[in-house]
Amino acid sequence: MKTAEFDYELPSHLIAQTPIEPRDSSRLMVVHRGEQSISHVRFRDLGEYLRSRDLVVCNDTRVIPARLFGRKVPTGGKVELLLTVKRDDTLWEALTRGRRVAIGGQVEFPGSEGNGSRVTLRGEMGERVPSGGRLVRFEQPVEPFLQRLGVVPLPPYIHSELEDPERYQTVYAVKDGSAAAPTAGLHFTPHLMRELEAHGIEFAFLTLHIGVDTFLPIREEIAEKHPMHAEHCLVPAETADAVNGAKAAGGRVVAAGTTVVRALETAAREATDSGPGLIAPYNGWTDLFIHPGHSFRAVDCLITNFHLPRSTLLLLVAAFAGKGLLDKAYGEAIEQEYRFYSFGDAMLIL
Repeated sequence: MKTAEFDYELPSHLIAQTPIEPRDSSRLMVVHRGEQSISHVRFRDLGEYLRSRDLVVCNDTRVIPARLFGRKVPTGGKVELLLTVKRDDTLWEALTRGRRVAIGGQVEFPGSEGNGSRVTLRGEMGERVPSGGRLVRFEQPVEPFLQRLGVVPLPPYIHSELEDPERYQTVYAVKDGSAAAPTAGLHFTPHLMRELEAHGIEFAFLTLHIGVDTFLPIREEIAEKHPMHAEHCLVPAETADAVNGAKAAGGRVVAAGTTVVRALETAAREATDSGPGLIAPYNGWTDLFIHPGHSFRAVDCLITNFHLPRSTLLLLVAAFAGKGLLDKAYGEAIEQEYRFYSFGDAMLIL
């Protein structure tokens, strides 16, 4: 497939700069694959399209304050890091900005405690990685420093300051590790989740820590040649059991976001002895690139936002909805001025 087939023009005023309140008041485009039809409601109406025994699977990752501002040692030149992937307790992949730092160069990130005392995180710059970032080896684990030194990163197309950083977290975010939010989940509220559960719709959770590569466009002319970035995911046994149980009971598995799709379909690949449509627990890395032609084993329905052109996320949704129907949906979304991207509106594909 040519990557250019997944390009489209989006008026800049449709890129949502701020979240809508309340969360579930965002618009919801419902795409019916069987009827090849489209309808328009609000996210709070989601229950009208789900059934008792359906299972909604969510990504409970939490965005960390992954943006660090520091300086070179000893020159003091400004350096900015965006931590993207944790390799081990002290080794991270990071995107860099500012003064060029040679391999082996030292960097430090100073800050202060609440009592006024100083605190500094130090690291050594390593080699480049395929994603375009650098390896950084820190002197000690980074996580204890992030709340004091780091800033929650927002996608590059959002230019407005976020008054409440929690609005870039889902209401069920508990596992620290992401450089970006699983944005399909931003529409859920505790009230809506309780309402769905009261109607026999269940929830299960997995964890996939999202790197910023998710926002990068495919640069290869042929889309299948794109080197997919790897992200760490955990599909616990209780979630695998819930998925298998829902399918056995005649329910549907509803993925709340593309990250959930990647994690579940990765787990499905591991279930080689379980039979079609069943998954196994999984704890490890996934570089699964889902594009048109993929055969879905685990996921029956998809909740997702509207994605950037030429992105791997757009190809995943095209694989699920069908390219023609997706083109129709995006054309209608632009015509009706839906809000796009992370803080934008949602789509439910049935």
